[in-house]
Amino acid sequence: MTITRRREVRWIKHYNNRQKILLVGEGDFSFSSCLASAFGSATNMVATCLHSKDVQSTKHWTSIPHLKLLEREGCMVLHEVDVHNMNHHPTLYYMKFDVIIFNFPHAGHYDSLCERDDELIGMHKALIEGFFKSARKMLNENGEVHVTNKDDFPYDRWKLKKLARKSGLILKEKVEFKKQDFPGYHNKRGGDINGNKTFPLNECFTFKFSLPEKSAEIYDCVSDNQVKKLTAAFRRVHLNNYHCFSNWHHDGWGGLDGWD
Repeated sequence: MTITRRREVRWIKHYNNRQKILLVGEGDFSFSSCLASAFGSATNMVATCLHSKDVQSTKHWTSIPHLKLLEREGCMVLHEVDVHNMNHHPTLYYMKFDVIIFNFPHAGHYDSLCERDDELIGMHKALIEGFFKSARKMLNENGEVHVTNKDDFPYDRWKLKKLARKSGLILKEKVEFKKQDFPGYHNKRGGDINGNKTFPLNECFTFKFSLPEKSAEIYDCVSDNQVKKLTAAFRRVHLNNYHCFSNWHHDGWGGLDGWD
């Protein structure tokens, strides 16, 4: 008789070793390495970055030991993965995930721009919206997209919740992010200016997004004003039919009162 033993569930905050996890935009792969160390294995993980192997080792030289650990623990590591079209990546195309993680997304640093400039904020928003649109197509039925970011000024102007709604995702939960909960993780600036340096983490949260329920999905694709107009239109139809068929007994019409 063959006895099959299920793996022990190992957690670190929101993540466990039975989830299929995709990590994108990794800096020096220290977050992926942290999860792998907590799980005791990384066979459930795919860790990716935007750069080629050569560029990665130059920009983030601290990634070398983390990549070695991930390889040892069985993690699939992919380079040159663009979050805008990652759902079309030849390796990722047929994969579905329980959690897709993007920590501190950033469109880059420029000498002529600062974080409060509208132009740079627009670049950040375009990056995240492109990520959302691609990520939603890679989720399992009950999967989640996690974006960890600052939520004070000017980062609150990125309007993550609104970008997610436009992409067909809804906010499920917002929880405080504490770096100490992830031993060995070092957040990186990225970009071409001091890209391997860390930055202060103040007012940081993990935003958890999911696919909407069917009923919510219909609502999600129209604005509040459109919903009000549709409600008024349905009421008019209801009243017209009621006057035309007032002598008929029809219990079903009463359900429209729930729209108040």
